[in-house]
Amino acid sequence: MRDAPLGTPFSSEHSLLRDDAGLIVLSGEVDISTAPRFREDLLRLVDAGVRHIVVDLTQVTFIDSTALGVLIGGVRRLHPHEGRMVLVAAGRPVLRALTLTGLDRVFTICPTREQAVAAL
Repeated sequence: MRDAPLGTPFSSEHSLLRDDAGLIVLSGEVDISTAPRFREDLLRLVDAGVRHIVVDLTQVTFIDSTALGVLIGGVRRLHPHEGRMVLVAAGRPVLRALTLTGLDRVFTICPTREQAVAAL
């Protein structure tokens, strides 16, 4: 069961929450063909000096191992700078992927963006 209509176009948008914290909002299917755009946005924030990132996955309808790899790579880039990544996820497809892969034990996962920002 998908949380958004089939055919929801992929998008990745990034912004600053404050000097050391950023936000990435993803929507649609995050897979092998779209994950590179997600990775670019993540790297832009890290290269800009951001050390804490909230990734909002509430509008994601599908996530594959490539996208999960981008999340893991992001954590690895933030870790040496004592940074952290917090995920916003409420949809079944995303939560299921995170649980099946054990990544629910790696990331702090919040049901709302407000809670995720507070968790930073």
